[in-house]
Amino acid sequence: MEASRALKTSEDGKSNVRAVERALDILLCFTTDSDLPMTEIAERVGLHKSTVHRMLATLEDKGFLERDRSSERYRLGMRIWELSAHRSRSGDPAVICLPEMERLRDTLGETVSLYVRDGNERIRIQAVQSNQAIRRVAPVGVRLPLYVGASSKVLIAFAEPSLAQLMMAAESLPPSIDAQSFREQLEEIRRNGYATSMEEREPGAAAVSAPVFDRSGRLAAALSVSGPAARFTPDIIREQAALVIQSATRMGAMLPG
Repeated sequence: MEASRALKTSEDGKSNVRAVERALDILLCFTTDSDLPMTEIAERVGLHKSTVHRMLATLEDKGFLERDRSSERYRLGMRIWELSAHRSRSGDPAVICLPEMERLRDTLGETVSLYVRDGNERIRIQAVQSNQAIRRVAPVGVRLPLYVGASSKVLIAFAEPSLAQLMMAAESLPPSIDAQSFREQLEEIRRNGYATSMEEREPGAAAVSAPVFDRSGRLAAALSVSGPAARFTPDIIREQAALVIQSATRMGAMLPG
């Protein structure tokens, strides 16, 4: 009986340990914030404060979270970084592509980002910030909508046909997007080999993005250059697109298939 209460069945039929799932939900709260109070964590995971308090104490005791005793706010602990340090990096695009991203940043003077798709979102897995005084700051690890922005369109346009079709299904598209015009836009992106966005997701921001294919020809990521829209004139966008495509090609040659 006790074991059955500790387990629950997920959508795919697998049994999940409820306490482990709750602990992971708490840790995942820190994908968008560097530090949080207990009350906000409880709200986000939908659990009673007493339950969250016990789980936070356990995570703190094991070193996965740290508590600021003056503010009573929590942040990720050193054990997280220890685990990350032992993650295999041999085929990690975020590591392999970093030198080329830095070279592209030095050439164009704008912020360079690398994105991958996760469901109906995209995740920035690497970023090299512009050195200009007025620039677009791109934090690593941020999740963004899949259907808005240059890199989002690249991740859809150059996905495997069956996957792209699934992402373009009526039930997947946000209500604000017209399916027919979006399909036409994706076709143009495939012809050009790159995508652009001008203040689509963020006022005052513009971006140019190209696909990164690994050595087997599979879409691995979307490479993006972004900055203030005032600096992205049509002529500059065309120049940037050519350089972004070249960098994406060099990156792909380094990625295993």
